[in-house]
Amino acid sequence: MRVGDAMNPVTAIVGPEHTLAQAAVRMIQNKTGAAVVMDHSLPGPAVVTERDLLHAIADGLDPKTERVADHMTSALVTAGPDWPIAKAGGLMVRHGVRHVVVFEEAALVGILSMRDVVRVGGLIPASEAATA
Repeated sequence: MRVGDAMNPVTAIVGPEHTLAQAAVRMIQNKTGAAVVMDHSLPGPAVVTERDLLHAIADGLDPKTERVADHMTSALVTAGPDWPIAKAGGLMVRHGVRHVVVFEEAALVGILSMRDVVRVGGLIPASEAATA
C-alpha cells in the first residue's frame, strides 16, 4: 500500500492570522486533527494540530485571541504519494508526529494521519520503525 492510497485531500486550510478557535472549528468541520496553514507571506505551507491547540490551552492561553502564526509548525514532516505506507508510518514514529504532509514534487497533494496508517493496516513493529 502506498501513501497516495491512504492519504486524504487537504480540507482544513487556515491562514496564520486565524485564531486557534477558528482553526479548531475548521478541523472539527473537516473531521481532521490538523489544518494546513497557507499564506502568500509564508515560504511554504505550515501545519497547526490539535496537539498545538491543547498546548496553548494548557499554557492558559485564550484560543479566541491566540493566532495560528504563533503556534504552527513550519518544519514539516513530508512524504511522497508513491512512498510505502510503512515508510511514512516509521517517519511519524521517529519524529513523534501524527500527520505527514504529502507533496508530489513541489505540489501539496494531501495529508496522511496516523489514523490513516492504522486504517489501512500499515502498522510496522517498533523495531522496524527506526529503520523504515
